Amino acid sequence: MGIVRERDDHHQNTPENFAIVETGIYRCSFPNSSNFPFIETLNLKSILCLCPEPYPEENMKFLLSKNIKLFQFGLQGTKKESVSEDTIMEAVKVLLDVRNHPILIHCKHGKHRTGCVVGCYRKVKNWCLSCVLKEYQRFAGEKARPSDMKFIENYNTSSCLSQRFYSAISYGQQCLVYQEDMANNSALAAATAGGANIGFMWGVSG
Repeated sequence: MGIVRERDDHHQNTPENFAIVETGIYRCSFPNSSNFPFIETLNLKSILCLCPEPYPEENMKFLLSKNIKLFQFGLQGTKKESVSEDTIMEAVKVLLDVRNHPILIHCKHGKHRTGCVVGCYRKVKNWCLSCVLKEYQRFAGEKARPSDMKFIENYNTSSCLSQRFYSAISYGQQCLVYQEDMANNSALAAATAGGANIGFMWGVSG
C-alpha cells in the first residue's frame, strides 16, 4: 500500500521516500525543517525513529510544539551490524498500538531499517511473504540487503504479541484495541453487545 513520493519540484516539502503504509501509519526518510509544514498536515500523534543518534534539537522543538510523542529505537544502519530482533519487536509493538496513531516511522533514508520494521509489521498483519519482500525491495532498490530480507523471512510474529488485544473492524479497516479501552469506550462496548463485527486476536504471553 502507499505511493512513494520522491522529493521533487511538486512535493518539495515532502520527505524522501514518503509513503502511506496503511491508514494511520506513514513512512519516510529522516525529516528536516523543510518537511515540517507537510508533516503538520498528517496530524501525527507519534513519530517512531530507528536511528541511534540523539534526535536533532530542531526536530524535538517541532515535536513538542505539536504535542507529538517520540519513540526511538536505535538500529545501526550498516551491513556490518546485524538487526536486533528485540529492538524490531518493540518497534512493531508501537506500530500495532492504535493509541499511537497517526504515526510516522523513519530512519535515515527510509529504506533498510524502516523496511525491516514495516516488513515485520506486514507479517504480523498476515501479508504473504512474497508481497512483504517485494515492498522492501521497492524501497531499497539496488541496495536491497539479503540479510534484511532473511531477517524478515525468519521473523517470529508471535514474539510481538505479548499482550491481549481486541481486534475491531471499523470503516473497513482492522485496528487493535486494548482490553481496557474496550471497557472504557461505551460506544464500542455497545456495538459489541449489539452484534457488531468485532473480532478477537489473542497474543502470546512473553
